[in-house]
Amino acid sequence: MIFIVVKFPVKPEYADRWGEISADFTEATLAEPGNKFFEWSRSLTDPTTYVLVEGFEDDAAGPHVQSDHFKTMQEEFPQYLTATPKIISRQIEGDDWDDMGELTVA
Repeated sequence: MIFIVVKFPVKPEYADRWGEISADFTEATLAEPGNKFFEWSRSLTDPTTYVLVEGFEDDAAGPHVQSDHFKTMQEEFPQYLTATPKIISRQIEGDDWDDMGELTVA
């Protein structure tokens, strides 16, 4: 699986609307073949930072970055950001989330 985490530094005036701003890109990505998850979270320590956690089947990440909605995102998102997003992208073993071994909820 390709596991990707991206930190988006959003301009303060757009931070509360980020879900709306990113909605079309999110919906289109979730509909892609090979997408396992695509989830946004807002930082608790910096409300202008959004973290995107993504998972793709090994052969699906390439088509994702070549898609029309990805190209549209590349054109539209910069106006809402204060800097270039930071990314970690790795191929990992496994194909989905595992249970956390250090904490069990009965």
